[in-house]
Amino acid sequence: MSDSVWVSASASYLARDKEGARDVWATETAAQGRRGSQRIVHAGVVVAPADVAELFGTPEGQEVVVRRRIMYLDDEPCELTDTYYPADIARGTRLAETAKIPGGAVALLADLGHQGVRVREDVVARMPSPEEREPLQIGTGEPILQLTRLTLDEEDRPIQVDVMAMPSQRQRLRYELRIG
Repeated sequence: MSDSVWVSASASYLARDKEGARDVWATETAAQGRRGSQRIVHAGVVVAPADVAELFGTPEGQEVVVRRRIMYLDDEPCELTDTYYPADIARGTRLAETAKIPGGAVALLADLGHQGVRVREDVVARMPSPEEREPLQIGTGEPILQLTRLTLDEEDRPIQVDVMAMPSQRQRLRYELRIG
């Protein structure tokens, strides 16, 4: 496989990091001899997009907290990630700020009493919007993969929605499941 393609597995991003690494992405890429970084371009309270409101089971117009990031692999943009949290969980916490979160967002959510126990991911291929093409540095005819991840807690309450956009020609998603 080419060095220009990144193989991504979701599992490492779903559980609290046992080693306390500040940045799971940087740790994962370094383990494969690559360099991963991210830039948080916005964090704060916004009105939930319709698809996010639906996943949270809230009416349109509901406020949520979002963290918008651009992920880089070897200094090249490889993913746009918008992570949404219910405002009653995240408002006034580090989730609503642009600084990195020591131990990561999963650890902070757990510290706030919200441990993810179930995840549903949907992946679609689609053409990017102009707002996605520019930061991902892709042409008008290049499709993207959109991965939408819903994380639920032990009470089946949605606690996080991630919406990720990745250039399809530079990304491979890998799922490993234990049966039984």
